[in-house]
Amino acid sequence: MGRYWIETLGCPKNQVDSDKLEGTLRAEGLRPARSVVEADVVVVNTCAFIEDARRESIDTILRIDEARRPGTRLVVTGCMAERYGAELAEALPEVDQVSGFGVPVTIGRRSDPSPVPSLDLLNLPRPPARAPWAYVKIAEGCDRVCGFCAIPGFRGPQRSRSREAILDEVDALGAVEIVLVAQDLASYGRDEPSLGAGSIVPLVRAVAGRVARTRLLYLYPSDLSDALVDAICSTGVPYFDLSLQHVSRPLLRRMRRWGDGERFLRRIADIRAREPDAAFRSNFIVGYPGETEADHDALLGFVEEAQLDWCGFFAYSREEGTYAADLDGQVPGSLVVERLAELTARQDAITASRRDDLIGRRIEVLVDAPGVARGHREAPEIDGVVEVPEHLAVGSFATVVVTAALGPDLSAVPAEVTESAPSGSQ
Repeated sequence: MGRYWIETLGCPKNQVDSDKLEGTLRAEGLRPARSVVEADVVVVNTCAFIEDARRESIDTILRIDEARRPGTRLVVTGCMAERYGAELAEALPEVDQVSGFGVPVTIGRRSDPSPVPSLDLLNLPRPPARAPWAYVKIAEGCDRVCGFCAIPGFRGPQRSRSREAILDEVDALGAVEIVLVAQDLASYGRDEPSLGAGSIVPLVRAVAGRVARTRLLYLYPSDLSDALVDAICSTGVPYFDLSLQHVSRPLLRRMRRWGDGERFLRRIADIRAREPDAAFRSNFIVGYPGETEADHDALLGFVEEAQLDWCGFFAYSREEGTYAADLDGQVPGSLVVERLAELTARQDAITASRRDDLIGRRIEVLVDAPGVARGHREAPEIDGVVEVPEHLAVGSFATVVVTAALGPDLSAVPAEVTESAPSGSQ
């Protein structure tokens, strides 16, 4: 039946979509190829969130077109296909098919296409996890109206999966750590009367009852209830990925978002009071229309005071069809670059300092690959890692002592090594 190759770009949610597409291709009788050159069909799962992501997607499509052998079918799917369908197909004649989320993909050669079932992103089959961890998407789409975001326009409104379907997928994956993802994770269930608001809490507890580690990504700050905080802490992975975007109250209102720096700091302090070992990640937009020097200074001050473990800073990207696309007060690109550099330098120093503080600490890690592990502070593929001896079994947990830090990464040795060392030798 042939071989397939899937190239995935963008966020963890896209990786889940690729995994589910892979499950369907396998069910149709295809086998994975070892490279693009060996594949009979190549699928590029694209990202269209911001301009840089779209440029990377186009570059990847063209690179794969050059690398594939004659007769290989090139299919483009994902966010760019959904958002720009016909326009993308016209601009890229090299592509054999541009397939949105609900359009069947055809495999094989043009002369002998074989249909694959429609891409129901929530319910496609999926192969077992290849790593000790796996992403699980619990909902699709988003009901928010954030001024900068075009995702609801092509991903649609929120659609929550049933708890049973999610738990069945968790069981089938066979992973030690499950990372729950969605566009708006804490809103899980609001769109489904049988689930209801607040359904994320019993879901987290149910998943945590099945696997050793449960991690949550993409939490909107206004929905971080006490019950959800307690549920996260009770999993043993007190990791809080908060979608803050900025801290200036006037600018956040321009973004059509909730909150301000003072509220965020209070919530972070409250969580740390409950769980001193809690880890925090957030992302911030720099150069949103109307961002003043005072707004930038407020964000700098917040970064310094909050002392988050991880931060991402992204230049504002003007997206057609969004509220912000026609706002006045565009920030000059050169100034955005300066602000990004200042924020990144400050956060890099904070991250390095927080990693240095862990030297000498005992931590529990999950071994992802030979010599590579993670504690509760490190989300897979996003944060730093913990370097460990290669003899530690992949998929196992180990108690280690941190011996060094280099920027975002740590080095550690098994705790029994330090315990057996002669006094004064550490």
